[in-house]
Amino acid sequence: MFVTPAFAQAAAPGAADYLTSLMPILLIIPIFYFLIIRPQQKRVKEQANMLEAIRRGDTIVTSGGLVGKVVRVKDDSGELEVELAENVRVKVVRSMVADVRTKAEPVNDNKTDKK
Repeated sequence: MFVTPAFAQAAAPGAADYLTSLMPILLIIPIFYFLIIRPQQKRVKEQANMLEAIRRGDTIVTSGGLVGKVVRVKDDSGELEVELAENVRVKVVRSMVADVRTKAEPVNDNKTDKK
């Protein structure tokens, strides 16, 4: 049983092998964050800001595809009263609004036109 010098000098597997095997996983994590997680968080924040900014006179689209004009906003219950057609009003939960098509000018209810 002779031991050849080639076997005696072979290095044992070390930390470099573990690092090279983990490198693809370590590269995938930032890619997922910047391409999937971060844009989704941004979209959720924009949607929440849009829902909070709904006020009377805005034209909205519900998630069911109905288009109407906001007549009344109930902040305490999270409901909107939407006019779909003349004398046709429905209550819509604020979270079911998919889009705000047109923003109305700010309404001043305290202003009276006395001439």
